[in-house]
Amino acid sequence: MFSYNIIFWLAGVAFIAVGFWAWSEKGVLVDLTQVTQLHGFDPVWLVLVVGGVTFILGFAGCVGALRENICLLKFFSGMIGFIFFLELTAAVLTVVFQSQVRDWINEFFLANVKAYRDDIDLQNLIDSLQKMNHCCGAQEPNDWERNVYFSCNGTHRSREKCGVPFSCCITDPADSVVNTQCGYDVRDRPESEWSDHIFTKGCITALEDWLPGNLYKVAIVFIVISLLQMVGIYLARTLISDIEKVKLTN
Repeated sequence: MFSYNIIFWLAGVAFIAVGFWAWSEKGVLVDLTQVTQLHGFDPVWLVLVVGGVTFILGFAGCVGALRENICLLKFFSGMIGFIFFLELTAAVLTVVFQSQVRDWINEFFLANVKAYRDDIDLQNLIDSLQKMNHCCGAQEPNDWERNVYFSCNGTHRSREKCGVPFSCCITDPADSVVNTQCGYDVRDRPESEWSDHIFTKGCITALEDWLPGNLYKVAIVFIVISLLQMVGIYLARTLISDIEKVKLTN
């Protein structure tokens, strides 16, 4: 039980450390008001939440096993069971309400396209998604019209006007230097020429195309995570039972 939880406790510490390091690099720890100023999704929040939950559960499991504390062990097993229930509920709701989930993901992506330049971590996340999935925007490259820097609106003088981020560009694998200006003025050209320079498929469509062929991978990941959670619950409940038996005999 202790060995099982020490790994998660250390992982939680690592996640929290990375999260605070990222915030310190962005100056958030100096000016905490920046936390509320971001209009899009800050990936650091996800890192900190995952790290915090993992740290608390690992700590409860470790201390509960070492001190044979039944309250901590029940808290640990109960929280693991609750998290598993949430995961299962989310999976079922995603299958049942596919169209609503798709619309929510689409709006979420568009909101973050609008906030692309507001946060470097969000920017890197979107760039990674677009490069890995060979996509651009939520549904199409014109989604970048929502971002003030890439908008074709004539009231601003951004050099990125009527363009797209470099992560939308079709690049030559042999190129060792990334051309961050490859997306400039692309949307000023006829749409028939876009496919020669950038990915024209939206990232939501790319996800929908990827999922059916990789459903077994998603299922394997879900099963592995579920098994780890079940092992944790089993170890905690077994230890609780052993402690209670010892107390009864004494």
